[in-house]
Amino acid sequence: MDNVQILAGVLGSKIDSFPLSYLGLPLGAKFKEKALWDPVIRRFEKRLSGWKAAYLSKGRRLTPIKSVLSSIPTYFLSLFPLPVSVAHKLEAIQRSFLWGSFGGDFKFHLIRWNIVKQPLSFGGLGVRDLRLFNEALLGKWLWRFMNEKDNLWRKVVTIKYGTTNFGWYPSSPNGSYGCSLWRYISKGWAGFFPHFSFEVGDGMSLSF
Repeated sequence: MDNVQILAGVLGSKIDSFPLSYLGLPLGAKFKEKALWDPVIRRFEKRLSGWKAAYLSKGRRLTPIKSVLSSIPTYFLSLFPLPVSVAHKLEAIQRSFLWGSFGGDFKFHLIRWNIVKQPLSFGGLGVRDLRLFNEALLGKWLWRFMNEKDNLWRKVVTIKYGTTNFGWYPSSPNGSYGCSLWRYISKGWAGFFPHFSFEVGDGMSLSF
């Protein structure tokens, strides 16, 4: 815009360009970029460095892993798909903390990590599976799409990409610009829909 400098002066704001950070989240960046997760990885490592894990029992190490480390990336996981390599990196940090491997001090891992991630009722330690958690959080947008018909974000998505079956289902985005993230989220519809149930009301949004 030719008059952007004038507008910025009137509003008393500064001019920036994409990608940028807003409320701790990157805006305008490619949603599959691994670099998006660098702040999360740094927070993981920084938080671990502040704990004297070498002086904690394995049971006490498990507590911060479940209550703190697993919750740090939740904000990102609810909006961006977690790359496999980043998931492996975050899990490696958690494994090292749990088993006491620090720097060159290697300790044998007594249980496979896929067992550690199992619920307590299945013989695991109840550590959150970040990739499964990511899938659930992104799937929640599909649940919200069906339940929050009057919300602004839902109206924007509907106008931009359309709906099917009386507005219950989101249409698959066909363009190549500005819809990659929603296309990724909407791909989860096939696995999400079988777990959804309907209750007949006035019949205005059902087809017989």
